[in-house]
This record gives sequence, C-alpha cells and structure tokens, in this order.
Amino acid sequence: MMLRHCTAWVTITAALTMEFTTLSVTDRVAAQEVQPDGSTGSEPSPVPSTDGQPTGSKGLVVEDALEAADVAFDAEKPPETAIKVRPIRPGVWTAAPTDGEAAKDFAIIGEFVGQRMDDPTQIMGLQIRCLGDGQFEARQTCGGLPGEAAFDESSTKHLIGRRSGDAVVLSGAADAYFVTSDRCTVVSSEAQMIATLQRIERRSPTLGAKPPKGAIVLYRDPTKPPKLSEFMPGATTDGDLLTEGVLIQPLLQDFDLHLEFKIPHMPAMTEQKRGNSGVYLQSRYECQVLDSFGTDRVFNGLGALYRVKPADVNMAFPPLVWQTYDIRFSAARFNADGSKRSKARVSSWVNGVQVQNDVALDGPTGHGSDESPEPLPTKLQNHNDPIRYQNIWMIDRGLTPGVAFPVFQ
Repeated sequence: MMLRHCTAWVTITAALTMEFTTLSVTDRVAAQEVQPDGSTGSEPSPVPSTDGQPTGSKGLVVEDALEAADVAFDAEKPPETAIKVRPIRPGVWTAAPTDGEAAKDFAIIGEFVGQRMDDPTQIMGLQIRCLGDGQFEARQTCGGLPGEAAFDESSTKHLIGRRSGDAVVLSGAADAYFVTSDRCTVVSSEAQMIATLQRIERRSPTLGAKPPKGAIVLYRDPTKPPKLSEFMPGATTDGDLLTEGVLIQPLLQDFDLHLEFKIPHMPAMTEQKRGNSGVYLQSRYECQVLDSFGTDRVFNGLGALYRVKPADVNMAFPPLVWQTYDIRFSAARFNADGSKRSKARVSSWVNGVQVQNDVALDGPTGHGSDESPEPLPTKLQNHNDPIRYQNIWMIDRGLTPGVAFPVFQ
C-alpha cells in the first residue's frame, strides 16, 4: 500500500511539474503577464495569423508562433520607467511588492473557490496567507468562504506549504493542494483530480457607502485630503489617506460609524504584530483591526471586541485590500450618584457581514479608559503599524434617529 501511494505521489508531482513548467510556445505566449496584443490577464489573447485574421492558439502556424514568442519576449521586459515598490521598512509594504521573491509570495495570497468534481453541489473554499520567505499557511473549508450562506467553519482543514518557483504545494490533509496565482488544484493521494478552485477577489458591499442625510462627514472624497480639523491631535495623511493614531472630534453618546481601512502586507509578522490597529469607541471599547486573514476566530482578531468576544465569523480580507467597518454603538447610562444604570452595547459588521450582534459590555476593553457619564472621543489606535483609513462618517442617533444602517451599495 505504501509503495502504491508513493508511486501515485510521484505521478502527481511529475504531472503538475510538467503543467507548471513545460509549456508549449503558444502556451508561453498565452501565459505572459502582458499579452501580444497589449492586454493583460491569464486568458489567452488572439494572436495575428499569417493572413491577418485573429486566430486562437490552436490555429498558429510555426512562423506565427515564433513571431508571437518574440513579441511576448519583448513585452516581458519591464519598462525602463516602471516604478518598483519597496517596503516602507523591512518586511512592511503599503503597496503590493513588484519584484523579487516578495512579489512572487504576494501573488499567491488570496481566496479560491470551486466545485468538487465528484459532487458539483459541494463548494470548496481556500484562504492562503504568507508567513514570509516563501512559507505559507492556509485554511480549506466546505460550503465556500467565510460569510457565505453555506460556509461550514467546522469543516476547516489547516494546511502548510512552501513556494517553489511560482507554485505552492500545501499539505496537512489527505489531499494535496497545488496553488498558483490564479488557481488551486486539489488532488487525492490516489492521483485523482478532486477540484480546481479559481481565485476570486471579494469586495465589501459597504465599500464606498455614501453618508445619509444628517451624517457627520469626517472624510468622504477620496480625491481630496481629509478635513484634519475633524481629528486630533496632529492628524497626518499618507497621500490622500488618513493615518492611524487620531482622535475623532465629535463627542457622541449613541452613534453609527462607517469607516474603511487598508491593512499593510507584513508577511513575517504574527498575531498582534501583524497589521494592528483598533477603533476605540469613546476611547473605552475596542473593535479590533488586525490582519486576521486566513486564521481561526480569536478574541483579539479582526472584528473582535478586544479580549472580550471573538467575531462571530472571520470576515478578514487579504492585506492591501480595502475593507469596511460598520459599527452601531450605544453608550452606557449612569445614575445621579455615579452608579451605572445600563451597559454599553455594540453591533458591528466587517466587510458587510455582521460579526457582533448587540453585545453588552461589562466595562472597558483592553486598555480602554474608565467608564463615566461623559462621552470621550473615539480613537483610531496607533499600534506602530501603517494602517490607512478613508471614507469616515458618523450618524448621531440622538439627533438623526431612524436612519437605516449599515448603508449597502
């Protein structure tokens, strides 16, 4: 039995190695990042034939193939004016790496979904994250991805792997997962194809949400700098984006808050050292911001009420993707003698999916300020990681009641 399994894995590895590395001339043309006709993407572009009519790759004659290969070779050369993205400090990127091993690692990160070949009603999902230096970990689930109706968190398989060239081989389950930038091929130990999962890029349905009438607009127009007078102290920007470590000026009791955030790419960092910030409601209660993509739900991950309650579902998107937080907050109430009459309550949505539902808080979370009848400013925490914010607005429910929230696009 062991010999049969070893033989099967040799067959799998050989077949997939040929698929990834032994391409025909026409396949190489189709696989270029820049296509012969100037387009981009993974789909083959039409290549001119000898009679001037477009033809698919199967219709190429030898002369066409050689000419197309020359064109592709020239297109492969980076323009002299191309801008290379460098980390803002070692191991920290606020834009996608453009060259070297870091770029190859980043190209793998993401979400993949597809049907099982033996049962098309069964949907498989995969989230893969980078740990630096070509190492990866992933979570494979049944029912699709977190936030989808059929998602089954209990089915989670934890996988690890290492990149070789442009592909990562993940192990940790009975099956093998071969991941490239555009797809994940799942193969059984019996050398049977199980599924081909395609990369998808999800977008929050509240991204770009327009503030309703009566909202307090702190930063709306992404083409203009935020009104820094609405933030203190010493608020700064990175281009047109607000940086972390600011207090929001309006002092409100019961409010709805919409904001959008982008977490940096910090592959070698782990847990609380990886893309950490937080939304401190009234400087007392923290709704956690963290690079929790592709991890289990924990009490200090994205969407958690910090160290009090994990998110009901981990809706973290990959780093460098714009994400959304929508938070409904009701302040604690006090009596004249200073005793607390009722607890603060929080509901929140991450990327359009509810992750906290009217949770009552016994008191401040983490390093929050002490409770009192007076409102304090809401804070976007500075944890020394370059989190960027945009499209921030609030609704004072005391002055503008009955407004539907969140606002879906």
